[in-house]
Amino acid sequence: MAVGFAALALAALGVALPLLPTTPFLLVAAFAFARSSERWHAWLHSHRVFGPMIENWRRHRAIDRRTKIVGVASMAAVMALSVALDVDPVVLAVQAVALTASAVFVLSRPSPPGD
Repeated sequence: MAVGFAALALAALGVALPLLPTTPFLLVAAFAFARSSERWHAWLHSHRVFGPMIENWRRHRAIDRRTKIVGVASMAAVMALSVALDVDPVVLAVQAVALTASAVFVLSRPSPPGD
């Protein structure tokens, strides 16, 4: 259960922090709860925000269009904020590489059927 709660906390942070992915931590949490707590596993799968993400990934290895848009927009906003705050160029370069790779991954995933 500890792994499930830790992964769930990281997934929740990932909703607000663009460099921290949400979906992989949700999948780890679902995996851990499936083996430790039927109650938490059911709660996670029925959660109004996290449940559909898990189900889309489990069934189709897909990320829905809204999640893609919010994710990439968040990444762009973080990059713009870093530029506006005059962050060190080396940090900007590392951030640009990480955000670009993340955006490419997110955008390269298919959308679920009917999305």
